Amino acid sequence: MKAIRTLFWDVGGVLLTNAWDHEERDRAIEKFQLQKADFETRHKEIVTAFEEGKVTLEQYLERTIFYQPRKFAKEEFKSFMFSLSKPKPEVLEFARSLANKYLMATLNNESRELNEYRIRQFNLLEIFDLFVSSCYVGLRKPDERIYRLALDLIQKTPEECCFIDDRQVNIDGAAKVGLRTVVMRDLTQLKKDLQSQGIES
Repeated sequence: MKAIRTLFWDVGGVLLTNAWDHEERDRAIEKFQLQKADFETRHKEIVTAFEEGKVTLEQYLERTIFYQPRKFAKEEFKSFMFSLSKPKPEVLEFARSLANKYLMATLNNESRELNEYRIRQFNLLEIFDLFVSSCYVGLRKPDERIYRLALDLIQKTPEECCFIDDRQVNIDGAAKVGLRTVVMRDLTQLKKDLQSQGIES
């Protein structure tokens, strides 16, 4: 078996907290006293386009929140959205320790504005060489095409790459195209599973 030369990392739930998943949306619903069923229905109608970069944050908010007058400003809501992103410092430090030994790339589902905020805010450019983000490539995990595109971009075989994610459904998508995979539950387990595949910091 070929040695692993590239590590693909999910971002939300692995390196950072999630950006705009159900827990984050619930916090926004509570803070801004939104009607949950209505908001979630509107969110589901547009989230694919939002994460595939076909809809801007401005357009998303117009469709889901600001289709009617609100007591709060759009900028206040945006600031709250961004503030929900928090680092996982120990995992980031571990990823940084691997950056000089492997080609490092993200492979994540995220809307453009949140993705770019998180790249800047948490200095991900210092760790990663490539960002295969849904908002840039117009595809989302677990669609097999996003994993195939990632391989095309780096010109490596699937067995030379390992994909790290915290969701089994995304791991399954990667495995279908032949990528080696690790489901992350915590940092200790991640290190152990990567070591078993010959990856050491």
